[in-house]
Amino acid sequence: MAAGGRRGAASAGVHRAPARSAGEQSGRVAGSSLVGRGVPRVQVAEIQRSRLLAATVAAIEQIGYERTTVAQITGRARVSRRTFYDLFANREECIAAVLQRTAEQVRSELETADLAGLAWRERMHRGLWAILCFLDREPVLARVVVVDAQRGDGPVLAAREAIVRALVDLVDEGCTEKTGAGCSELTAEGVLGATLAIVYRDLARGKPRERLTRLFSELLGVILLPYLGPTITRREQARPVPALPASASESSEHPLLTGENPLAELPMRLTYRTAKVLESVHQYTGASNRQVADFAGIADQGQVSKLLARLERLGLLANHGQGHIKGEPNAWQLTAKGERLTQSISAHISHTRRAA
Repeated sequence: MAAGGRRGAASAGVHRAPARSAGEQSGRVAGSSLVGRGVPRVQVAEIQRSRLLAATVAAIEQIGYERTTVAQITGRARVSRRTFYDLFANREECIAAVLQRTAEQVRSELETADLAGLAWRERMHRGLWAILCFLDREPVLARVVVVDAQRGDGPVLAAREAIVRALVDLVDEGCTEKTGAGCSELTAEGVLGATLAIVYRDLARGKPRERLTRLFSELLGVILLPYLGPTITRREQARPVPALPASASESSEHPLLTGENPLAELPMRLTYRTAKVLESVHQYTGASNRQVADFAGIADQGQVSKLLARLERLGLLANHGQGHIKGEPNAWQLTAKGERLTQSISAHISHTRRAA
C-alpha cells in the first residue's frame, strides 16, 4: 500500500482547537482536580471518547473521509465541540485514535488465537486467518484503516505506520526458517506491501463485496513463499483453514467496533451528573431525591428534581414513591431500559480500563 501524500497542518481536513475563554479553562482545571481526588468524572470522558470514535467511523462510512469534519463527528456523537477539543487536538488525531483502537483489537484477536510457542509458519497460518476474519466482521473499520487512512495527515499516517511496522516485524521472523535465512527486513516489507495491496484493492471496490477470507490461500502463499520456497508453501496452502477459539471468531463486544452507542437513541448528551444519577439509582434502588443528590454531589435540589423528571420522561427511571403526597419522599428505580443503559455504560468502562 503506497502511503497517501502528506499535507500541511493547515489542510482543510485538519481542525485546530479554537481558543478557550478563561471560564472554559477554569472548567477544565476543576474537572482535572475532581479526577485527582478520585471522582469518576473520567468515566464520562471515556464514554464520550468512545462515542466520538464510533461517530468518526460512521461519518467516514456515510459521507467519505474528505467530507468528515469535526462538526460531522460531534453531531453524530451528540458531544459538544468543546468536549471534542478537550479530548483531541484536531480531526486527524481523532481518526488516528480510531486506528490505534482497531490495532488494539487486532492484537487481542491474535492473542486469543493462541499463537505463542508456535512455529513461524503456523503463526502466519493462524494469524492471517484471524486478521481476515476480523476484517470481514468489521468491514467499515477495515476500509477506514486500510483504504481511508492513506489520505490522512501526520497523526493518521503515524498510526498507520505503527500498524504496518508491527506486521512487518511479525513477518520478518520468517528469517528464522532455514530456507528463509537469506531474507532481510526488506523482504518482509515487500511481502506485507503486496499483501496489503491485494486487500486494499478488494476493500476499495465498495459495496457489495466478497469476504476477504476467500483470499486466505493466495495471501498465505505471498507471505510464505520467500521464506519457505514453493514446495513447502504449496503444502501449507493446501491445509484446512485454522480452527480458532470461539472467542476469536465471535463478533466484537467493543462499542467502537459494533457501532453501539449507549445513548444513541436518547435525545440528550451524557454528562457527569447524569451518569452519577443513573449510578446512584442503580446502587440504591428506591432512593429519594435527596439521597440521589447526595450520591451524585448535586447541591441544588431543584436541579436534581428536574434531572430526575427528565430521566423519567425518557423512560429510564420510574418513581414508585408517593412524592405527590406532602411529606412522602420519591422512590426512584431504574426501568428495564435504564438498566440496559447503565449496564452498557458499565461494560464499556470495564472494557476501556482493561484495554488501557
